Amino acid sequence: MKGSWKESIYLQREELARKLHEPLAHLAARCTSAWGDRAQLNAILTAGFAGIPHTTFLYCVGTDGIQICDNVGGAGLAPEHFGRDRSQRPYMKEAVPAWGFLLSDAYISLIGHRPSLTALQIVRADSEILGYLGADFDLRNLPVTSELYEEPGYWRQVKGDPAIRSHVFQQCRIESPMDGNMVQALSILEELLTQRGAFQGQIHFSSSQATIWTVSDPFRYRILDHEALSDPDICLVFPPSPYPNDAAIPQADIQRILHTLQSLRLTDPTFYLRTASINIFNGMVSLTFSCDGSHYMPYEEFLLKDTSFWF
Repeated sequence: MKGSWKESIYLQREELARKLHEPLAHLAARCTSAWGDRAQLNAILTAGFAGIPHTTFLYCVGTDGIQICDNVGGAGLAPEHFGRDRSQRPYMKEAVPAWGFLLSDAYISLIGHRPSLTALQIVRADSEILGYLGADFDLRNLPVTSELYEEPGYWRQVKGDPAIRSHVFQQCRIESPMDGNMVQALSILEELLTQRGAFQGQIHFSSSQATIWTVSDPFRYRILDHEALSDPDICLVFPPSPYPNDAAIPQADIQRILHTLQSLRLTDPTFYLRTASINIFNGMVSLTFSCDGSHYMPYEEFLLKDTSFWF
């Protein structure tokens, strides 16, 4: 089973650190004898640049964070970085572990404004720390070595805009065109989700529209306004498509989910459903209420809760 996004990041960083630690340690050892000599450090880093995989720039900084040589990159030297104060950059504020190697957290670079990270290797002369060998990496140039994570399948609640929450008792649901045509609109959406290839539907009850994505054209969405959701002929536009065998939500439960959404929209005039979505492959239902609170939950759990739970 695939892990969370945090576990994917950990595995990716672990693999990158394994590849970088040894070559950076060897290169840092070569810098010791040339420490303080800008030209010699430039020459050593230039000769060793190809041995550090995926790197964008190499450079050396003192313990005070001041750069003591040029940036060394694939295109050659960048002398404008000599003397640069890197002491306030994120990677210089992280504690380097006792073994002398740090792979920083990702940050946004100052010049390119792109996600980046830096590896630091301590440069020592006997027991004295002279400074650090730095290697900058553009995340675009790094290989992906871990699987893409999957969204968790447990119930998550997200609080919304505090300004909306603080005035929730001062508002009242105003009937939208979809509210007055709910049975027909939801019947059309059920047809699209179960018979016409739609795998995700996002329903905006207050603005009387729905956005759908289909398995035959998954990278483009279609917006169905109130007129479309009032006309069953809209179903003719979408060709019949078998319900996917690998869908996480059983076909028979789509109708039950839609009926429950109808109840959450219409039961209470103060706390009511504003938007909802169904994704048959994720097996999740999302809900956003008038208090601007959002919920993401497995469809099974959603179907177990009646309106008394929510109100």
